[in-house]
Amino acid sequence: MEQLVTVLVFAPLLGALIAGLFGRRIGDIASQSVTTGLLLLACGLSWYTFSQWTWHELAPFTVQIAPFITIGDFQSNWAIRIDGLSAVMLVVVTTVAALVHMYSWGYMAEDDSRPRFFAYLSLFTFAMLALVTAADFMQLFFGWEGVGLASYLLIGFWFRKPTANAASIKAFVVNRVGDFGFALGIMTVFWAYGTIQFAELFPLVAESASRTWDFAGQSYALVDLACVLLFIGAMGKSAQFFLHTWLPDAMEGPTPVSALIHAATMVTAGVYMVCLLSPMFEYAPAARNVVTLIGAVTALFAATVGLAQNDIKRVIAYSTCSQLGYMFFAAGVGAYQAAMFHLFTHAFFKALLFLGAGSVIHGMHHEQDMRRMGGLWKYLPVTYAVMTIGTLAITGFGIPGVDLGFAGFYSKDTIIEAAWAAGRENGIANFAFVVSLLAAGLTAFYSWRLAFMTFHGAPKWGEHAAHGHDDHHADAHAAHDDHAHDDHGHGHTPHESPWSMLVPLLVLALGALAAGYVFVENFVGEEQAEFWRGAIVNGPHNHVLHEMHEAPLWVILAPLVVSMTGLAIAWWVYIAREGMGARIAARRGLLWTFLYNKWFFDELYDATFVRLARFLGDLFWKGGDQKLIDGFGPDGVSALSVAVGKRNGRLQTGYVYHYAFVMLLGVAGLLSFALYAFSRGG
Repeated sequence: MEQLVTVLVFAPLLGALIAGLFGRRIGDIASQSVTTGLLLLACGLSWYTFSQWTWHELAPFTVQIAPFITIGDFQSNWAIRIDGLSAVMLVVVTTVAALVHMYSWGYMAEDDSRPRFFAYLSLFTFAMLALVTAADFMQLFFGWEGVGLASYLLIGFWFRKPTANAASIKAFVVNRVGDFGFALGIMTVFWAYGTIQFAELFPLVAESASRTWDFAGQSYALVDLACVLLFIGAMGKSAQFFLHTWLPDAMEGPTPVSALIHAATMVTAGVYMVCLLSPMFEYAPAARNVVTLIGAVTALFAATVGLAQNDIKRVIAYSTCSQLGYMFFAAGVGAYQAAMFHLFTHAFFKALLFLGAGSVIHGMHHEQDMRRMGGLWKYLPVTYAVMTIGTLAITGFGIPGVDLGFAGFYSKDTIIEAAWAAGRENGIANFAFVVSLLAAGLTAFYSWRLAFMTFHGAPKWGEHAAHGHDDHHADAHAAHDDHAHDDHGHGHTPHESPWSMLVPLLVLALGALAAGYVFVENFVGEEQAEFWRGAIVNGPHNHVLHEMHEAPLWVILAPLVVSMTGLAIAWWVYIAREGMGARIAARRGLLWTFLYNKWFFDELYDATFVRLARFLGDLFWKGGDQKLIDGFGPDGVSALSVAVGKRNGRLQTGYVYHYAFVMLLGVAGLLSFALYAFSRGG
């Protein structure tokens, strides 16, 4: 088993090296075949490992590969940790990555840099596998930064597009802000407990939960401090409120990249990290309240912004941001199992929605604006069917009591019920419960809005497009994918995608249908303790998983009611009264403007951080460096040398009698000095 998981983790790295170093020599097809084949191998081994864990009670184990860093008491090793959490994440990461690789064969068929693209995809996957199998904080940080690097390369893959370059830099910089807090958290852990090995650390936390840190006359719980700092890293990586601004701009990358980053890998790393550190967070009530509050606010914020977006990929991006908020506040209220369950099911239906959107964009000749779509269901029947399944899954459609529904029905309802249970004793958890219901209604509205604007109603593309289409308020960032045609699809009939793109969609649709029903008992049901086997820790004070089963009927029915309400309003606005949404947007009311401009976060950050940083940079560069340092230093010395040289140069006239006269003066001076010295001596 140890050899299998070692192959599993390093197979994508081998593919990345082959395609990245030798891609031009071996060609496009060979590069795609090697990387995709090795990802399918890793995927197969992941499912085998997961099956052994789930049904054959595989014991947790760690494979020690090599020493990493050894400095005094600081010890870090390369290792592969297999337990309930890593087994789940291995399946999620490799399944989505393998399907994205397969999908990219069709989607990237016209691109002339396919070896580089597939190398980046495999590198990203390896970094994520290193992250989820880490046995200590250093390897976790290595994978954390590795997915950051790979995301930078993938978002800016079409580097000739200025918007893609700007988006990749933005993602990199915003994540560095979060990673600064993450690094401080790791330092705090080592300073407080003397180890960064998870197996050694977790028992120490439970034994010394009451330790405090005194600073400026105040005492702070040490474990709370460490957990808050670590969570700041999760806020950046998982695009939580305040550090979310990079996420929608990441849509500048190719659509398969969007699915890989937003479905199961980079953005879920923060959720995974919080659940992995449940032995710490269980003894950090203040940190858990922070996680709950930020998660709830993010869920609501992103859901409201998704209402007003017109780019099909950006709507799904904000949907990801909102769903991550659900996962975080689930972990914050102590329902780590529910957070991981939603992470698991979300991977299937969110990858399905993103890749389905890519199929729409491909069929629409690279058009992404939903206002230029409509009536596509008859032209893209398979894409329409699978995206409908994805929409039903993300809105949590199911029948309470019968316990039959799509994947999101099981995981999202579990989170809502857990928030209700925790909210009976915690005001912040109660706030999260109220927000979860509101966000569920908004999710249903914007998800069905996307479906109705894209697939139903009157066609607004090609020869059907109205003359003088109001483009002046189009999303400035709704940039088309790489080889976007200038005709925006006009004059072209939409067409279904090739089977290389449709097969991954069908596989993901199966997951969106059945993943919740099949695994609900393992993740959050009566069998959850046997499934996790200590990978997730619930303290003696944490009874939320038990108490959520006591939820009254109105709590159980509320998610379905708000979701159906959102569906009904979307149907009324975009089907029954088609054009009402466009008329509302055309009025440019205050609320619509506020939501369309994403609560003006980009403008706020530009006015404060960006302009302040530019002002300080100019001050230190032009004032400090150029005028002060260079002015008195190299530039000043060189200017003085030039001035002295010019003045001395005037003495060089070239006339012999001038030089003779100077020599005569010198001789006279020497004689005068000699006579003076002789007279003094005499």
